[in-house]
Amino acid sequence: MTDGAGAVPDGGDAVPGGRAVRGGGDSGPDGQRGVPGGKHVVPDAGDWSPVLSRSVMLRYDWVRGTDLLVMPERVVVLHGSASAVLRLCDGERTVGAIVAELAERFPGAPVATEVPQFLGRLRDEGWLR
Repeated sequence: MTDGAGAVPDGGDAVPGGRAVRGGGDSGPDGQRGVPGGKHVVPDAGDWSPVLSRSVMLRYDWVRGTDLLVMPERVVVLHGSASAVLRLCDGERTVGAIVAELAERFPGAPVATEVPQFLGRLRDEGWLR
């Protein structure tokens, strides 16, 4: 079962190299969740070491040829490099370390701004802790 609100065939939030998960709920004028104006602020982002919540699993779907976030009664299809970002969320690396590693993998991509916002939205959804 794929959750249509979580799947992003078009118009999702961009991360380096592609599209990622789009969160539902309140959004700013540019479609991004968070503070007014649409920019999501991640408090203590530099010190936070994100890890998937206990009920969330990152799995590869051989049929769809893409990674999924699998949760009780919900599946979210990941697009682009969203899974590359989430695979670095091991509870050991800080957001700053994740950004630094992705900046090496994707030179010139705006990872310093997009990755913390992406991770913050996933934390708001309860998919990261």
